[in-house]
Amino acid sequence: MPKDSRPPLRFGIGELAGSLGDFGTILPLSLALAATGALGIGPVLLFLGIWFIVTGYYYRYPVPVEPMKAIAVIAVAAGMSGGEIAAAGLILGGIFLIFGCTNILEIIERYIPLPVVRGIQLGLALLLLRTAAGYILPDPGFFLLGALIIIAGFLVATHFRVPDLSSIAVIAVAIVAGIIIQGFPPISTLSLTLIAVPSWSEIIASLADLVLPQAILTITNAILATSLLAKDLFSADIRPKKLSLTIGLMNLTSIPFGGMPMCHGAGGMAGQYRFGARTGGANIYAGIILIGAALLFASTAWLGLISPGFYAALLIFVAIELARHGVKTSSYLVTITTAVLSLVASMTVAFIAGMCLAYGIPYLMKQIGEKNR
Repeated sequence: MPKDSRPPLRFGIGELAGSLGDFGTILPLSLALAATGALGIGPVLLFLGIWFIVTGYYYRYPVPVEPMKAIAVIAVAAGMSGGEIAAAGLILGGIFLIFGCTNILEIIERYIPLPVVRGIQLGLALLLLRTAAGYILPDPGFFLLGALIIIAGFLVATHFRVPDLSSIAVIAVAIVAGIIIQGFPPISTLSLTLIAVPSWSEIIASLADLVLPQAILTITNAILATSLLAKDLFSADIRPKKLSLTIGLMNLTSIPFGGMPMCHGAGGMAGQYRFGARTGGANIYAGIILIGAALLFASTAWLGLISPGFYAALLIFVAIELARHGVKTSSYLVTITTAVLSLVASMTVAFIAGMCLAYGIPYLMKQIGEKNR
């Protein structure tokens, strides 16, 4: 048998701290979806937790599990129904399961230049900064407190060469502050129900409004950029085909029972790494925390305890970590254009523009060279 090149799982304090590194993205999006009434927070957290544990054990690296961002943002903004959200997740789950069982994704990867993928990474960092700014404005005091805790944690960890526990400290302080201000929310237990079968109108609406933008974002950020970042951070060869397979499976097994559309993500990996995660042990810690929250605190009131300012502090430092790798490019024009368009337009527009530039510039240079002969 070939030797297993994956690292052993570790469960030190650094892995525990790193397990919380992506919560600044996961919890706000999960809460926003649950607040619309389209999905229940209990099943959402339960299946997030289950798949955190599965991916941690399978990959042995901190490969995160996150809400599908385009679906979450569009669904919240447009007030889309639970049926439309479920239809989009099931369709995408089927697509990425097929990609994971074939060589289609490898063909797609071959024709997407690296500067475009780096642009998606950098664009995601800009989007995280914009999201953080939205959290800071109504809550600057708690943002400042969270940022100071993270900076202090970094300085202590660097000086004394100990794990950075700032993410644990931020979440703990946020919960205590929320209880002091809002009181102790009631304990509420989890209940699971099968979702209603989406209607044809919901399926059609999801194809137009949710599936297309999310498919592009998932291929570029959740699969290609995550695979690339794993090489940057861990020198790990996590093939896009594997990431596609787990994305397909997590959606097809979770959504029928009330889970939300999920994927991996370069931003989440950067966040977990930034706060100390180095192995899949961080994922298993995160999964246990989320499953515990789902079983005992299946109410939006519990997530509402955490003030937006604390989320902002976590997101800014995640964005910085992601941007550090996003600028490692062979074409700043392509990467920066893609990143800026991700912020001001959409990931779909950014991807198309980046591809046009990546292929158009060499073509134009070739034409100019031939004319000058």
